[in-house]
Parts: sequence; structure tokens; C-alpha cells
Amino acid sequence: MAFNTKVDVADTELEENEAVVAEAEDVTLEDEALVEAESDTDEDDEESDESEDSLTYSNGVIEKIVAMATREVPHVLGMKGNLMHFVQEQFGAENLTKGVTVEVADDNRVVVNISVIIEYGAYAPAIFDDVKARVTERLAAMTGLEVAGVNLRIEDVITPEEHEHRTSQHE
Repeated sequence: MAFNTKVDVADTELEENEAVVAEAEDVTLEDEALVEAESDTDEDDEESDESEDSLTYSNGVIEKIVAMATREVPHVLGMKGNLMHFVQEQFGAENLTKGVTVEVADDNRVVVNISVIIEYGAYAPAIFDDVKARVTERLAAMTGLEVAGVNLRIEDVITPEEHEHRTSQHE
């Protein structure tokens, strides 16, 4: 708003004009408050719109994707689970998430913990790099989740023949 005054204007005229300007400023402040209130309402509407739609994955789904991706890596002969996995296998249940745990951070990034059995004679750092690349690629392609970290624990080293013998005993 432009406010023009002349130097020879009487003080009373200035006071009247200042009052008009003050009233205009009050309106502007009120209008700004209304605009802010309306924008807050719009943001609330947007948030409520976003909250109506959602896509979530159970940890079991993420663990299964990780386990399957890990098994695709050469020289990974198997996954090493805990006692519960062992008991399930004894009763004939195949647990595809064996050897995998995931932790989802607040920012929806995933930390993956994997326990594997590798082939004797294979270079473990190369296996780690392959597992990390495969898991990261599969999770991103299937879920869009970002992998914050991969922790690979080598639980055992066995020959391919020993692995064959172990798996034939369980069948």
C-alpha cells in the first residue's frame, strides 16, 4: 500500500491517515492469520489424505526377500538359524527366513543381519560384497526400501560335499 504525504500537511491530517494505515495493518494481520489458519487446514487435509493410504511390509516379508536373495549368491551354501529354526526343520517345516533378522529405522531404512554357511575355499569378503549388492538390489526393486546396512556373519565353512551330505540327511 502506498502512502504519500506532503511536507506541508497538517498534523491532524497525518494522525487521521496514520489511523487509516493502522486499521489497514490490522486487517492485513487478520487476513494473514486467516491465510495461515487456512494453510494449516490445507496441511491437515493433506496429512489426512496421506494417512488414508499406506503400504507396509511385515518384517517376515523383508526377511524372506533377504534370505532368498542371499541364497542366490554363489558360495553361500545355506543359512544358519537359531534353535527355533532347528526345531521347525525337524518337524519338516521349511523356514525361508532362517538366518535373517531385520531392523527398520525411524526413517524406514533397513538394517539387515544375515547368518550364513559358506563354501570352504571361497573368499569371504567377495561373498560379503555379493550378498550386500544382491540384497540391496532385491529389496529396492521389490519394496522400494533403502538398506542402511548389511551385517553378514559367517557361521560355518563346509565343503560342497559335506553340504550335500547334510541336506540329504534332513530329507
